[in-house]
Amino acid sequence: MNSISAGRVHLPTRNVLACLTQRSSGRVLVVRRKYHDESFGFRKARDFTIPDYTSDQLTNRAVNAPLLRYADSLRTHGHRAASIDPLDLLRRERVAALDPIRYGLDDPARTFDIDGIIWTGEGQQEWTLENITSFLNAVYVGRIAYEYMDLPSKTERLWFAKLLESQSALEPITVINADRQKNIHALLAKSEVLDNFLQVKFPNLKRYGLEGGESMLPALDALFEAASKAGMTQLIVAMPHRGRLNLLTGLLEYNPTSLFHKIKGGCEVDESLGVSGDVLSHLVASPTLQYGEADGIKVSLLPNPSHLEAVSPVALGKARAKQYGLLKTLSSGKDNQDCMLGDKVMCVQLHGDASFTGQGVVMETLGLSGLPHFTSGGSVHIVVNNNIGYTTPASSARSSFYCSDIAKMINCPVLHVNGDSPEDVVRAVDIAFKYRNHFRKDIVIDLIVYRRWGHNELDEPAFTQPLMYEKIRSRSSVPKLYEDKLISDGVISVEAAQAVRDSYKAALNTALTDVTSYVPPPVSFEGAWKGMVWPASPAAREEKTGVSSAVLRDVGKASVHVPEEFEIHSRLNRHVKSRLRSIESGEGVDWASAEAMAFGSLMLEGCDVRIAGQDVGRGTFSHRHAMLVDQKTEGVIVPLNHAITEAKGKLELANSSLSEMAVLGFEYGASWERPDLLPIWEAQFGDFFNGAQIIIDTFIASSETKWLKQSGIVLLLPHGLDGAGPEHSSCRIERMLQLTNDSYVAQEKVNVNMHVVFPTTPAQYFHLLRRQIKRNYRKPLIVAAPKGLLRLPAASSKLTDMGPGTAFQPVLQDPLTLANPKAVQRIVLLSGKIYYDLAKERETRNLESSVALIRVEELAPFPFAALSEALTPYSDANTRLEVLWVQEEPRNQGAWEHVQERIEEVLKGLGVDGGVAYRGRKEDAVSAPGTGKLYKVQQLAVIESAFQGL
Repeated sequence: MNSISAGRVHLPTRNVLACLTQRSSGRVLVVRRKYHDESFGFRKARDFTIPDYTSDQLTNRAVNAPLLRYADSLRTHGHRAASIDPLDLLRRERVAALDPIRYGLDDPARTFDIDGIIWTGEGQQEWTLENITSFLNAVYVGRIAYEYMDLPSKTERLWFAKLLESQSALEPITVINADRQKNIHALLAKSEVLDNFLQVKFPNLKRYGLEGGESMLPALDALFEAASKAGMTQLIVAMPHRGRLNLLTGLLEYNPTSLFHKIKGGCEVDESLGVSGDVLSHLVASPTLQYGEADGIKVSLLPNPSHLEAVSPVALGKARAKQYGLLKTLSSGKDNQDCMLGDKVMCVQLHGDASFTGQGVVMETLGLSGLPHFTSGGSVHIVVNNNIGYTTPASSARSSFYCSDIAKMINCPVLHVNGDSPEDVVRAVDIAFKYRNHFRKDIVIDLIVYRRWGHNELDEPAFTQPLMYEKIRSRSSVPKLYEDKLISDGVISVEAAQAVRDSYKAALNTALTDVTSYVPPPVSFEGAWKGMVWPASPAAREEKTGVSSAVLRDVGKASVHVPEEFEIHSRLNRHVKSRLRSIESGEGVDWASAEAMAFGSLMLEGCDVRIAGQDVGRGTFSHRHAMLVDQKTEGVIVPLNHAITEAKGKLELANSSLSEMAVLGFEYGASWERPDLLPIWEAQFGDFFNGAQIIIDTFIASSETKWLKQSGIVLLLPHGLDGAGPEHSSCRIERMLQLTNDSYVAQEKVNVNMHVVFPTTPAQYFHLLRRQIKRNYRKPLIVAAPKGLLRLPAASSKLTDMGPGTAFQPVLQDPLTLANPKAVQRIVLLSGKIYYDLAKERETRNLESSVALIRVEELAPFPFAALSEALTPYSDANTRLEVLWVQEEPRNQGAWEHVQERIEEVLKGLGVDGGVAYRGRKEDAVSAPGTGKLYKVQQLAVIESAFQGL
């Protein structure tokens, strides 16, 4: 399959059987139903097979069935007896399943043909039971333990068994020579030196050190090296706070002087850029590391918020977008055909044991890992397992035995490894990478370590874990234990070991001295972001977003193009005809048509568009139909991809799992990677964003201010009170507005952290989508999207509204009253769908000349200048002007509290006294009533209040 599948027609034979019947054997093999969607962005899972057992092997397995059962028991249950806990706190008991006598094997000297039972790679061999027991225990009951026998794939189980049990298992799979041992020692020793240095120099610092878990560094070093030698060019790393400073300075070439500058209160970037920065444990680096003669590999450690695990889906989305970006830049020749997802980019996710089991976003992200529109080609997960979360012991933190058990939901293999044995940690990483790179699936390394201090260095952990910390405080550190081993083995001398520590300590002292003259390096745009500017820069510009009528018509027609051999649902014929009719007439363009024109026109300009969420292909309200499904074959086409053959951009419709937080995080990660991508997340209903509030708070609303990270993410949040009840009515505009740093007074240069809009016409929506890409900077866009307006004839646009020279208007003037502003007695300011209810009522009351309805389409940044311009004709013509703000949301919700002071600031500038009065629902604990009758009464009262007294 091509690395990027075009949106071509797929007309397979009907492939909807849920099971395949093997009549010859009388067995039924149940398999997952194969779905029909192979549109652009769809990634087929890679198929792998290992040759089945030979007839001789099958015979031998039957003859020696007790031995087979014994071998499989060791593979399955060996982890229960393995020495994987440095503190030996895991409750271990005698595992009866590991006793050969249980299978009738009671003669140690008895020989067996092991062919097809144990995979030594040597074919038919005779081994004694004693040798078999010793061998299998060495493989499965050591300091690395394996859980792979529960995998449903026989191919994967055989792959593990053959890898682990080959002759190299006696001489471990990863040969660690003296040079590598010295490198491991240096990583461990320097980590310990850094922690001790910081403890002495900054004793009151919460540094979240790595003491007890230092083996994480050689683990990552081994992983980075393996990826580099496999031809990868980019690694995307997500990790929490613990050990972050050790990784930055120990592996990722972070300047210690910059670290000390930050500790002493300095900013990590140029303060003139107006950022607030973030805490020490969220620092980042993106070095290009060199391993041997392999090409350099760029390792990008992402910024993360303190909400544990929230960064994981962001990293996954960024990794996939990066791979797609690389694929797009490759030639169309053989290289592009052979390059598969995951060949060049890998996601590495580090976790804590408590958060891995406790945070629901972990489950959501794991659930995305194998989905065709979300997979990045497999992630390597490393759980730095302290067996404690803050002060909560493992027994109170999870219901499962292992913290890694959550990964079994996606049939993920798990390797448990003792963090006290750095060399075994490196071997475990090598095995994990081999699996990921072969199968392109996720794998988990449960790195079992301990935490020498409390949650931070100022905590006293013995308050709650006295026995655990009695053990910890009585033992040597991991670096010292390994150092002593190497000295004992003659690999390194005492003097050489001390020299590693002394030289690094001296370097840290020098770096600390250099803080007085340190200036953070300038920040520049590189790679895909080259040419972009900071939003507050004088070079930031807005472009006209209109498109020629010819392009609009061509794109509009292409968006509903149906090939002759393709049979769509009969009810969609009206959808197709309606769109074609509006395009032909140039009037009555609905929201879905305007959206399709925005997508298609951007695609023609080389921009990719990706919209993700539940039901986005069809649309929650059955309005979009951007993908069409053949009614006979279930083959899929995306008309914009299929019909616009000259477009360099593609549209990806990523129908997602029933997740909000992980899916939004994923799309946000993609927005960090590619400014030439229009990434959209659409909630089924606006209310459902609250499942992703952490992503909105800690990434979307604040990333630019904290980390100088721009994003063009679009959130489509269907909003509007229409009798659907309290959980299907509101996208909580008030929350979004509260999250903005919008000014209360007019400013010449506006740099709001995100844009919040409530458009009332398809043309406005069209321009907003195109504006996201046409600017030379990026901002998140929150759209209170339509529901009832999707098909409302009054809420339609003309093609000329999207033509050359047109653009988004933050305020829409009332053309009916503008001709005679002196006749206007009342100005009603509003936002969103209530405009159409008010316009209808105004017409019924014959008040078109005396009541002006002015729409505030963009709520943040507040359009001071545009609103002032819209109100000026009325303020000039009237000495006293009555101004209302009308909304259908309750008073404590909606836009009122955001707009009140800002509107009054505008009125004050126009010399209008009296301010602005509120009309709408009273304060409420819910966003909308659940009783239909009550909704109608309230809605009628809101509409009437706008005209009361006239």
